[in-house]
Amino acid sequence: MNTILGISASGGMGIGKAFILPKEQERSIPHREIQEQEIAHEWKRFDDACSVVQGKISDYLKTISPDNLQHTILETYLLMLSDPVFIKEVKQSLEKSKQNLEYVLDLKVKEYTERLRNSGNEYLSERASDIEDVFGRVQDFLLGYHKFNYEEIPEGAIVVADSMKAGDTVILFKRNIEGLALTEGGVSSHVAILAKSYGIPAVVGLEGITNLVTQNESLIIDGTAGEVILSPDNTTLRQYQIKIAAEEKYIQALKKFRSKKAITEDGTEFKLYANIGTPEEAQIALDEGADGIGLFRTEFLFMRTLQKQFDQNMELSSKQSEDLQFEAYKQVLSTMGERPVTIRTLDAGGDKLIDSVDMPTLMEKNPLMGLRAIRQSLFYPRVFRTQLRALYRASVYGNLRIMLPLITDVSQVETVLGIARGVRESLRSEGIPIKEDVPIGIMIETAAAAICSDCLAPHSAFFSLGTNDLTQYIIGIDRENPAVAPFYNEFHLAVLRMIKLTIANAHKVGIPISVCGEMAGRKESAIILAGMGIRALSMTPKQIPIIKETLSQFTIQELENISSRSIA
Repeated sequence: MNTILGISASGGMGIGKAFILPKEQERSIPHREIQEQEIAHEWKRFDDACSVVQGKISDYLKTISPDNLQHTILETYLLMLSDPVFIKEVKQSLEKSKQNLEYVLDLKVKEYTERLRNSGNEYLSERASDIEDVFGRVQDFLLGYHKFNYEEIPEGAIVVADSMKAGDTVILFKRNIEGLALTEGGVSSHVAILAKSYGIPAVVGLEGITNLVTQNESLIIDGTAGEVILSPDNTTLRQYQIKIAAEEKYIQALKKFRSKKAITEDGTEFKLYANIGTPEEAQIALDEGADGIGLFRTEFLFMRTLQKQFDQNMELSSKQSEDLQFEAYKQVLSTMGERPVTIRTLDAGGDKLIDSVDMPTLMEKNPLMGLRAIRQSLFYPRVFRTQLRALYRASVYGNLRIMLPLITDVSQVETVLGIARGVRESLRSEGIPIKEDVPIGIMIETAAAAICSDCLAPHSAFFSLGTNDLTQYIIGIDRENPAVAPFYNEFHLAVLRMIKLTIANAHKVGIPISVCGEMAGRKESAIILAGMGIRALSMTPKQIPIIKETLSQFTIQELENISSRSIA
C-alpha cells in the first residue's frame, strides 16, 4: 500500500480499478515553404478543418441540456474557433511567412499559450489548455490523427493520466467513473469545475502518478484530502467503504435543505444567493434553493456577442449588442421572479480578455493591476452605456441590482451614478419602461476600498465582498504561485480585520453587505463570516444546501464566539 499526495480539485471519495489513459500521439508537424498561389488553398484547408470541428461540437451540444455546465464549456470552444482576432493573426502569419498551414497554426497556438501561461495567473493558464485542446482538434483533422476512444474506459474506473482536456472530460464523465487522478491541472480548470459539477472526486498535482500506478491496480481516491492510495489493504478498504456510505447518506440528507430557509439553531435567518455566469444557470440556482442571484458575471455575454459578430461577418451596432444583452438579463430576472438578481457590470481586463473594436485589449506589463473592471468600463463609456441601457430595460422583469467591480475611489461611483442618470433619462425620452430605483452597489476587492469603506458607503446602495481578490491584494500573495501558495491565507488577520471594518462601515449607514467570494461557499469561512455579522452569502449553487445545513447547527452566539477567536 502506498499513498500519493496531490491537490484536491473536487471533493468526495471513490474506490475502483486504475485505468491509465494512453499518452497522446505526438504530432509530427510538417514544415515547408509554400508558393503565393498555394495560400488560398492552405487557408481553405484551415477553414474546412475548423468547420468540421465546429460541426462535431455543435452536434454534441444538441445532446446536452443548455442548463448543463458542459454546454457552456463547449460553447466557449465554439467561441474560440470563431475568435476573429486569433483567426486574423493566423491568416496574416500564413500570408507573411509563406509556410505551410500546420506549421503556422502550431506556432501561433504556442505563442498564445506561452503568453497566457507566463501571465502568472491560474485562470489564464487554464485557458491556455483550452486553446491547445480546441485547435489541437483542428490540427488532428489536418494531420489525419485519431484520438483515443473514451468509450473503451470501463465504468467504475479511476482514470489516471498526466493531463486531460475539458472537451475529453465531457465524454469521460458519462462513463460513470469513480475518480480522476492527474499529474497536471489546476483547481479552477474546466476539468476541475466539471468534476465538481458531476460529483466526481478529482486530485491533481500527483507527480509521476502514471509511472507509479499499474493498469487495473486497485485504488482509493480521496478528493477531499487530495490523495490517492495504491493497492490498499483490506482494513483501509473497509474504512473507506464506511466513509463513502456515510458521505452518500449525507448528500441525500442535504436535499431537504434545498426547500428550507437558511436559519441558525436559534432562529436567525440568512440569505444564500448563487454565483452564476450564464442565464441558464439561474434555474440551477433555483433548484438548489437560492434566495436570489448574488453575482451574475456578464463577461460570457460579451464573448457571445463577439461570436455573433463573427458569424454575421459584420460589426454589431450598439443597438444590436444592447438587444442581445437585454434578452439575457431579462431571462435571468424572469426566472428568479421577485428574488433579487445582482448583475455585475463587465469585469473584463486582467485575467479575462475581451478583444473587440469597441474595447480593444491593451498590452500591459501587469494587467491585473491595470485597465480592468470598472476602470475599463469608464475608459470605454460607449460599451458601458450600452450595458446600462440593457440592464435598465430588463429591470421591469424582476428585482434587479447593479454591482460595480473593483471600485477604489468615491469619484468612480459618482461618475457611474452620473452616467446611469443619463441612461435613465435617455430611455424615458424614448418611451421605454424602466425601474427608476434600481440599487447600484459596489464590490469591495482591495485594501483601498476596505479602508475607505466609510467614505464609499454613503454613495453605495450595498456592498459585496469579493474575497478572492481582496485576500491577494491585501497580503500580496498569488495563491497559484507554488513558491508562495502556502502563505495565501483568507484567515490572515489583516484580511479578517479589513472585512470586519467594511462590515462595520456598512452597518453604520444601514446598507446591506454580502460576500460573493470563495469564502462564502466554504463551511469554515462561512462560520467566521456569519459570526462577524454577515447575513448574506453568495456561492456556487451546489454549495447552498451545504451552507444551510452548516448554519443550522449553531446559534448566533456560538458563531460570534468562534469568529471573535479568529480575529483576536
